[in-house]
Amino acid sequence: MGNSIDIGLANRLSFGITVNLTDGAHAGEVVRQARALGYESIWAGDHIAAHVPINDPLIQLAYLAALAPELRYGTSVYLLPLRPPAVVAKLVATIDRLLGAGRFIFGVGVGGEFVAEYKACGIDVRQRGGRMDEALSVLRRLWTESPVEHHGRYFDFPSLELKPKPLSPGGPPIWLGGRAEAALRRAALVGQGWIPYVITPQRYARGLEQIAQFASDGGRHLDNFGTGLFLFFNIGESFEQSLEVAARMIGGYYAMDFRAAARRYCALGSPSDVAAKIAEFRNAGAREFVLAATASAQDHAVQLERFAREVIPLLQSS
Repeated sequence: MGNSIDIGLANRLSFGITVNLTDGAHAGEVVRQARALGYESIWAGDHIAAHVPINDPLIQLAYLAALAPELRYGTSVYLLPLRPPAVVAKLVATIDRLLGAGRFIFGVGVGGEFVAEYKACGIDVRQRGGRMDEALSVLRRLWTESPVEHHGRYFDFPSLELKPKPLSPGGPPIWLGGRAEAALRRAALVGQGWIPYVITPQRYARGLEQIAQFASDGGRHLDNFGTGLFLFFNIGESFEQSLEVAARMIGGYYAMDFRAAARRYCALGSPSDVAAKIAEFRNAGAREFVLAATASAQDHAVQLERFAREVIPLLQSS
C-alpha cells in the first residue's frame, strides 16, 4: 500500500474463538477454556436457518459476557439486511451498554448463500446490498442523534428517540464482511474495520489496498482501522489429513463439496503449516484472527488448545 493511502495497522496480533453454544453448561466450558488459553475475544456467527443448528449470536454473546466480562466480543458476521435497523440498533446499543464501551465489535454482512432465510424474513435477497447501505446509515443516526426521522427506500419511520444510547462514543465499531467491491467500498466509507472469510492472503492484501483507495477517494482518513479475518483451521499430522477433516466439516455446513476451497483458504496441517499460513495473512495486513476450528464436537476443544500452545508461540517468535 502506498504511503499516501495507507491504513494504520495495529502493532500486534489478536486471537479469538468462534462459538455456537449447545447449552448453558457448554457456555461455562467455553469461557473457562478461552481464559485458560489466553484467547482475547469470543465471536458468534449468524443465520436464521442454515444446514446445521445455529443460535442467535447476540443472545449467545450476552450470556457469555456475563460469565467473562473481561473478554471482548463480536459478531462474525451479523446479517443486517434481514432485520429492521431500528430493532438492531436497540439490541446492539443494549449489548454495548452491558459489556461496556470498547468491548463489542459489530461485524455485519449481507449473506445470501441461504436464500430460504431471506424468504422466511420476507426480504428479497436481491435487495440485500441496498438494505445494508441504508441500514448502516440508520444505525449510526439512531446511536448518535435525537430525535431521528427517516424516509428511505427500504425503511420509513417518523421522528423518534433511541434511548439509552450506546456507551461507546458514536456506537460500537462496525466491521464489514465480504470480498466484493461493494463490501470493500462500504468498509472504506462507513466502516471501522473489515472482516472477510474464505480469502487468500494475496486477495486480502489487494482488498486492503482497495479499501485504502476508496477511503482516500472519499476524503476519509482511516485511523485505527480494524483488519480482521474469519479463518477456518485444523491441526493434524499432515496437510492431507487436516484437509479431509476440514472438507467434511465445512462441506456439511454449506451442503457442498468444499475440498477445493478448503485447500485454498483454510489453515491446515502441522502447527508450523498453520503458523505459516497465518504469517502470510499477517504480512497481508490481518491483525484480528477469528478462529473457527473445523473439528468434531469431541475434538473441538483439543484443536483450540493445540492452536494456543503450538501455533501462537511460533508466530510470536517469528
